Amino acid sequence: MAGKTNAKGKVGKLLDAYGRTYSDEAGITLRDTPQPLYRLLVLSLLLSARISSGIAVSTARALADAGLRSPRAMADATWQQRVDALGEGGYRRYDERTATQLGDGAELLLERYHGDLRRLRDEASGDRGELHRLLRQVPGIGPVGADIFLREVQDVWPEAAPYLDEKARQGAGKVGLPKDTKKLAGLAGDDPARFAAALVRVALDRHPRLTDA
Repeated sequence: MAGKTNAKGKVGKLLDAYGRTYSDEAGITLRDTPQPLYRLLVLSLLLSARISSGIAVSTARALADAGLRSPRAMADATWQQRVDALGEGGYRRYDERTATQLGDGAELLLERYHGDLRRLRDEASGDRGELHRLLRQVPGIGPVGADIFLREVQDVWPEAAPYLDEKARQGAGKVGLPKDTKKLAGLAGDDPARFAAALVRVALDRHPRLTDA
């Protein structure tokens, strides 16, 4: 009992210090509707590159500010318009390749799912592994991008929860929480996306603020 209480105390400190999802930081009010789901997919693509999360988040905001909030808008934009929006967010290292991926990905979503990721969800029939596989078919979304999307979407797609990938488990080990997935899942509470994001953030923090957690 004492060990469980201690773990809950660590979770409380973790959430206080790091408990913000990346979608929230990017200004995405996540709902099970087409536009926020697509914006999350774009954010997941940006975050999966070897670039700081801050730049990825600011770039997701810049793309939204440029009106590129849906697969149709992204597909209708010119390649140069996508490059310019990426540059506005500071995403310059991979801007040309990413502009192409965003265009190709939007076209695929329009062709296969009519621009609605809920259709991808339906195709997976509640299977989390199939969700991961289908997401990876979108240009620019690899295993890391699919992990990011499922970590963030699990509050609105409960079949994905609790989604605690290797990066989240690294964060758990860093603050003295169980790295075993089942034990860790028991600590996720009612907001597994926020919990997973906090674990990832602490995993990425070179100077974590929870050394005494």
